[in-house]
Amino acid sequence: MTSRTTEITLERIALIRRLVVAWDPVGQGAPVIHPDAPYGSLDRDGDIANVTGDDEGAAEEHRAVGEALVAFLRHADLKPGRYSYHNPLTKLDLSHVSDVFRDEAAGTSPEQIVFEIAPPHIALIRRLAMGWDEARGVPAVDAEAPYGPGSLAEAMTRALGGAPASGVGGDLARLHRSMQPALQIFLRSADIAPGDYEV
Repeated sequence: MTSRTTEITLERIALIRRLVVAWDPVGQGAPVIHPDAPYGSLDRDGDIANVTGDDEGAAEEHRAVGEALVAFLRHADLKPGRYSYHNPLTKLDLSHVSDVFRDEAAGTSPEQIVFEIAPPHIALIRRLAMGWDEARGVPAVDAEAPYGPGSLAEAMTRALGGAPASGVGGDLARLHRSMQPALQIFLRSADIAPGDYEV
């Protein structure tokens, strides 16, 4: 079986950095790229053209970013530590997706997120079952099996090498929900060089 590769260009890295991570409440729940505003605004093609400088082929480039994202999750590097970011979900429609930080009673989400990335987050990011959601036209994690086959606890334990989730309280359900901010930080801050990568 031959391995498949995809090209990660400087433009695709720049677009990956702009991706907005929301929470898909279906099934086990999982991170999903916001379907209405994948790069932060409702003008997907304009957002892509602002990076590539090309008004043509935005749909193809968007799909290529989805492919590059799979390789990015496998090969980019991020140091554990405390990170902060401005929450892009505060200004977006959350009727079809969610935000794990949203206060449902108040109907609001915090504008600034400060979050501690621990080694288990990075181990789980490497195992995310990221694919293409044809219906929504965005990259999304399989909400039924976010880390592969088996129950959520089994798949997470396997992804973590059979070790308990030390450093994040040992609560697998809470660790799983924290993958929304963990993935948002990873996309914005992880390092990778342009090139061809296995997916």
